[in-house]
Amino acid sequence: MKRFKFLLLLLLIAAPSVVSAWWSDEWGFKKKISLDVQQLKKDGVTVPEDSFALIRLHTGNFLSFAELAEQGKDIRILAEDETTPLKFYIEKLDPINEMALIWVKLPKSVATAAEPSVWLYFGNPEAVDGQDMPGSYNVNQVLSYQFAASGIKDATANANNPSESTATNGEGGLIAGAGLFQGSQIIRIPATPSLQMSPTAGWTVSTWLKIDQAQQDTVVFQRTGSPSSFTLSLKEQMPVLQVTDATGVAQEFTGQAAVTPAAWHNLTLVATSDNLALYLDGIASGLFPVKLADLNGEMTIGADATGGRGFSGALDQFGVYKVARDANAIKFDVQMQGTGSGLLTYGDDATPDSEGGDESYVLSTLNNVTVDGWVIIGILGIMCLISWMVMIVKSIVINRIHGENRKFEEAFNHLGTQDIATLNAKESEDDKDYEESPLLFSLTKNHGAFTGSSLYRIYHVGVEEMNKRFVKAVGADVVNPQILSASSMAAVKASMDAVVVRELQKLNAQMVLLTIAISGGPFLGLLGTVVGVMITFAAIAASGEINVNAIAPGIAAALVATVAGLIVAIPALFGYNYLGSRIKVITADMHVFVDEFVAKLAEQHT
Repeated sequence: MKRFKFLLLLLLIAAPSVVSAWWSDEWGFKKKISLDVQQLKKDGVTVPEDSFALIRLHTGNFLSFAELAEQGKDIRILAEDETTPLKFYIEKLDPINEMALIWVKLPKSVATAAEPSVWLYFGNPEAVDGQDMPGSYNVNQVLSYQFAASGIKDATANANNPSESTATNGEGGLIAGAGLFQGSQIIRIPATPSLQMSPTAGWTVSTWLKIDQAQQDTVVFQRTGSPSSFTLSLKEQMPVLQVTDATGVAQEFTGQAAVTPAAWHNLTLVATSDNLALYLDGIASGLFPVKLADLNGEMTIGADATGGRGFSGALDQFGVYKVARDANAIKFDVQMQGTGSGLLTYGDDATPDSEGGDESYVLSTLNNVTVDGWVIIGILGIMCLISWMVMIVKSIVINRIHGENRKFEEAFNHLGTQDIATLNAKESEDDKDYEESPLLFSLTKNHGAFTGSSLYRIYHVGVEEMNKRFVKAVGADVVNPQILSASSMAAVKASMDAVVVRELQKLNAQMVLLTIAISGGPFLGLLGTVVGVMITFAAIAASGEINVNAIAPGIAAALVATVAGLIVAIPALFGYNYLGSRIKVITADMHVFVDEFVAKLAEQHT
């Protein structure tokens, strides 16, 4: 009994690890999002504590925009254990264009996890909004401007909003919106206690910028103080630091790397008590020995304090920290936020019903097929159905005709000359019925055993034409079926050849549908693939995420259309060749029969 209780206790302890957890039954979907630690290791970067992850959702990695509640109020982000909610906020959600940008504050445990990941839950229309923008930021970040369409406002809890802002908010930012400057715009930020920049604790200023052309001497950021001041500017394409140190001495330093026009670059400046460090795209671009005093004056973005030396270009993700960030944290942010970011991998959408087992690759691929792809696949499905119906019906008809022809040939080969004459006389007796409807009569009266034979129909017409000419040649009172002129024989053969042509038309009817399936199916599939690939790359371009995990699902789904086209074409190709060979056999039999029949008539009646 004690052993049984011990085993039961072990099972109860192990049960949570065996059965996959579902955070809440009120949420219908979840998606696992993993951080690629191996890629970070290759770049010599570790996950810093209190860092952000930028989740970029688009058609390449997320096909459930229709399941999201209004404004994404049902979105929840949980830690790897699927029990700890994480703070997050949505910078942009566009369900029409199927794109979302979500910032998540990563837990400290991510830095030490072997395979760090978070869970995205959604699919609850009754949920209340779970965003917490101010609470998502670390206390050390005292200002964050994301240049949203709603206006330039501080996203942190410090509310360091500008006192003056003439910059234009526009689309086309690195992540979502951007602040657009044309040389005369400025953003002024008043001095506040939270914005005091002390070299003792250190401070960091970071921003993404893009210029269309080299700058003469423009100010990106300036902070005044007494006696120190600081200006980060651009001269031509080089970042320049203009500093007044703690003793009032002005100095100028130039970075080691240039800013490339028409591309987004990250500029980060880190100050400590002894020096200033400049980073371009996460890489150190200069270390300058400078001792600064506290900076507690007005702050300006895009121009100096007088409004001069205006910057011309775009800014995004402007942030100020009251601590000196290390090089690892700076590089991590650059890799996470940059256009080539590939640090996150996105799993498939899961439901409570799918928790019992992994979804097959086929089903996963089909789930990623877009609407336009399903339209092409639907058209191909109709083509496939039609081609199979044609092949099945044609096979039945051709097999029946072939069998009936063999039976008629066997009976015809046993006919002697007298049998033909007798049969001709019998056909002549029914001439009135032929005048009424020869083909119908031949199918329902004298030779019902051969109604399915194309050879019999040719033979029947030949006999009919022969009997008519016997009557005209002999007259009403005397019957002499032994004489036919050469022209009469030619006329009989022409009538039989006409029947051969009509029989061939019947045999080849609807075969064109198979040729359409053979040639048109792959092209329709290729069209669906090309459109799917275009949509995938367009979504990736819009979201700014470029990695194989974002591209692969969309490309795989796009290729489904090509596979569907081949599924239509390959059976149709085999069927067309098979049916064509059978039709050729029947065609040869008909031509041989005509020649044989006319030759026997010529032998007996000319």
